[in-house]
Amino acid sequence: MSDSLPPRPVYGQPGPYLAPPSMNPFGAPPAPEPEMPWAKAILVTVVVFLVAGVVGGWAWQQFSPLAQYTVDEQGGALGEEQMTRVFGPDGTFTAIGFVAAFLLGGALFWWLRNYGPWSVAIVVLGACLGSGVSWGVGMLLGHDSLNDRLQAAKPGDLVAAPLELHTWTPAVAWLVGAALAAAVIAAVTWRSEPDATGSKPVASEGHPPVH
Repeated sequence: MSDSLPPRPVYGQPGPYLAPPSMNPFGAPPAPEPEMPWAKAILVTVVVFLVAGVVGGWAWQQFSPLAQYTVDEQGGALGEEQMTRVFGPDGTFTAIGFVAAFLLGGALFWWLRNYGPWSVAIVVLGACLGSGVSWGVGMLLGHDSLNDRLQAAKPGDLVAAPLELHTWTPAVAWLVGAALAAAVIAAVTWRSEPDATGSKPVASEGHPPVH
């Protein structure tokens, strides 16, 4: 009986390697999420900042420290201590507006991030709306004529100064807060995205060498 060598297996040319659909070998970004309608995005932003403006205006009127005029025979005067409280409403409006716009603007920007740069415009314009509504509500609730109250008061009475903004700078706090929140979130999400340029294709494994 003669010895015979087993037939040598013949390997065919392997077919091209195809990555499974679930793999992402070249680091391509995932498909973007579907965008919501423009009308819904704008409507929600307007409603959120409208409500925030109303609440912010009420809080501004309730918690602003107002200077007290001391009434005398010649009218009313501010003492040295009360002079330091003249700009109290400006500081209160700035603090309320910045905090509200930062929190709400950040939440809305994250929600609308698929719109790209347009999400910043939507949030910033909404913050401007909130600032105007807050000022209007506060003035409606707390701005009384000082002269009328001084004339009706008696010598020795204390009359609170009217609620008002002495400059328009505090009104910008809403815009700054919303823009800062958008910038922070955009920077964080940009750093967390995978670097597509540094990705390397996955080498095929398990294929026999070609002879």
